[in-house]
Amino acid sequence: MKKRLCVVTSTRADWGLLSPVCRALRDRGLLRIDIVATNMHLIERYGNTYREIEADGFDIACRVPTDVGSDDDASRALVMAKTMEGMTKAFDSLRPDAVLLLGDRYEMLAVASAAAVMHIPVIHIAGGEVTVGALDDAFRHAITKLSSLHLTATEDYRRRVLQLGEQPDTVINTGAIGVWNAFNTPLMSPGQLSESIGFDVTKGPLAVVTYHPATNDVVAPEARLGQFLDALDRYPSLRLVVTAPNNDAGGERLLAMLEDYVSARHDRAVFVRSLGMVRYHSLLRCASLVIGNSSSGIVEVPSAGIPTVDVGIRQQGRISAPSVIHCAEDTDSVAEAIANALSPEMQALATERVNPYFKPDTCALMVEAVETFVSRLPLPPKHFYDLK
Repeated sequence: MKKRLCVVTSTRADWGLLSPVCRALRDRGLLRIDIVATNMHLIERYGNTYREIEADGFDIACRVPTDVGSDDDASRALVMAKTMEGMTKAFDSLRPDAVLLLGDRYEMLAVASAAAVMHIPVIHIAGGEVTVGALDDAFRHAITKLSSLHLTATEDYRRRVLQLGEQPDTVINTGAIGVWNAFNTPLMSPGQLSESIGFDVTKGPLAVVTYHPATNDVVAPEARLGQFLDALDRYPSLRLVVTAPNNDAGGERLLAMLEDYVSARHDRAVFVRSLGMVRYHSLLRCASLVIGNSSSGIVEVPSAGIPTVDVGIRQQGRISAPSVIHCAEDTDSVAEAIANALSPEMQALATERVNPYFKPDTCALMVEAVETFVSRLPLPPKHFYDLK
């Protein structure tokens, strides 16, 4: 019988990254792939993005709803509790041989914890990274210690996972799967994209805007967003495609502010809750820049050949390309960074597509590593690796 790999996805962002790996694993046919959808995928106000999984041709083996309807730190802890309870039941039902997950979110720590307690080995994508401005930083490193195979995005991140005590033969630098997607996703034409989102993307200049709460910030996220939006208003000719924030603490308040902002500027802005991978990469090829504090702006966007304005502390600590402009959160700093990104010099620099996260064979490396790992199960107990 085929061994079973459970792939857990909780947001539009991680599914966009996981989907090509899942497709390749399924097509090779060596493993049975069970998709578990949880958290934001199952929340209507965030777009019910489980539909994107189904649209990609996958059945959802199990759904784990976690919404608690609140927007503060305590509610995120409750979501973690619901995730752990729901994932325990899902794992008990599916009986996977291993679990594949990506990233650093609070609910993924609950997923990894449930798997560890149930003696199910965890395969972790994107460990070893640093994001000073978010609680995700601690969650990511905790997931590393609960995992048995590590697929990192750069060699520097691989070394950091070794520093956390993981055995060298279990830590593989595959490059970032999001960058592989940038070069291997069939794109929509500008006309098809415009029709799909109800907004003409051919009239420039165009910016893609994504702004999430920075959960380690001492300033309220809505105050930060207010300054950010004031900076955008200094460029009335800049057309905007705005996507929804994630559901970290404070995300609901940001969601309402962004919807109100776009509604008052419908002549030059559109709000799209979730673009999905194909529309997102298609949009990057039509845009002049990306503005906000999403990890995609640092990891993936440089390979699209446009600049990124990375705002605030949320992504502080990540390795970044020359085309990424880091700035403070105040209105003047954001406005100045946008001007820099739109300058001929920065536009030309971005077209060089320098990206430290790029490897040409990322997807194949991940698939080979996962299949090899699962074929060698069961595992002996983990041992802490001491640096010489």
